[in-house]
Amino acid sequence: MPEAVLTPVLDWLDILGVAIFALSGALLAAKERQTFVTMGFFALVTGVGGGTVRDLLIDAPVFWISDPWIAAVCLGTALIAWITPTRWWEGKLLDYADGVGLTAYAVLGSAKALSYGVQPVPAILMGIITGTVGGIIRDVVAGRPSIIMRPELYVTAAALSASLCVAGSVTELPNWAVWSVATLAGLALRSAAIRYNLALPSYREGRKGLEIDEG
Repeated sequence: MPEAVLTPVLDWLDILGVAIFALSGALLAAKERQTFVTMGFFALVTGVGGGTVRDLLIDAPVFWISDPWIAAVCLGTALIAWITPTRWWEGKLLDYADGVGLTAYAVLGSAKALSYGVQPVPAILMGIITGTVGGIIRDVVAGRPSIIMRPELYVTAAALSASLCVAGSVTELPNWAVWSVATLAGLALRSAAIRYNLALPSYREGRKGLEIDEG
C-alpha cells in the first residue's frame, strides 16, 4: 500500500478544490435555469471529475467513493448556488476562486500520484488532469466551448503548480512548504492571466508555407 498522502494541508486543498469546482458547475446550471437536481449533478461531476480520472489512471481507490464528505460538499455547494442570486457570483471573483481550486487540485494530484510510485513526468500530468478535467467535463456536458480552448493561461498555471510540487519532492523542505509554494505560484500566474489577459502565442502558418500551399 502506498504511503498516505493526505495530511491536514492536502485535506484542506482537497476540500477547497472540490468546493470551488462544484460551485462553478452549479452556477453554470443556474445560469441555464436548470433544476436543483441538474445543479447537483453539475456540481458533482465538476468537483470530482479530475480526481476520479486521476485515481483510475494511478490505480488508486476513487477518492470520493470512500470519503462521504466529498459528495456532501458538492451537493451543499449546489444548495448554496440554488438559494443565492447568480448576480452575487458575476465578475472576476469566481475566476479567481477557480484559480485557487485549479492550482490546489494540481498540487494534490501530483502529490498523490507520487505517493503511489508514479514517476515525475507522469505525476506532473496527473496534477494537470486533476486540476482541469472536471472543468472540461462541465463544459462538454453543457455544450459550450471548453476553457482549455481559450488562449488565456489556464492549463499552464496547473502545470506550473504540478511541476513545482514534483520538483520540490526531491528537496529536504517540509511537504507543507513545497505544497504551499507550488499552489501560490500557480495561483499568481493564473491571477496575472485573468488580470492582464496573458496568453501563450497561438499557432500560425508561416508565410512561406502558405505561399507553397497556394501555389
